[in-house]
Amino acid sequence: VQLVESGGGLVQTGGSLRLSCAASGSIFSINVMAWYRQAPGKEREGLSCIGSSDDRADYADSVQGRFTISSDNAVNTVYLQMNSLKPEDTAVYYCNGEGCGSNYWGKGTQVTVSS
Repeated sequence: VQLVESGGGLVQTGGSLRLSCAASGSIFSINVMAWYRQAPGKEREGLSCIGSSDDRADYADSVQGRFTISSDNAVNTVYLQMNSLKPEDTAVYYCNGEGCGSNYWGKGTQVTVSS
């Protein structure tokens, strides 16, 4: 399985970005797709996840109400819509796919929020 993130960039405080994660390969093995982020000097933080079969979504408290995860199975892509961005949202954002005994990561996309 290969995961490729895109959509990161520089945005001002209060702005929005939409990240995409395109999946290819043996994607049938993935049960849950998720977004994580890692800021400099901090541990990787789980943000949101969505089930591959039921689209049930969950969010970390830090992004609840501002970020929305969604998926388009027709194009094997998961999205993260990020609104009301804050400088503390600055980080590298990673896509993750998890199945039974397997875990896949993308290389990440940089999001920088200027104050």
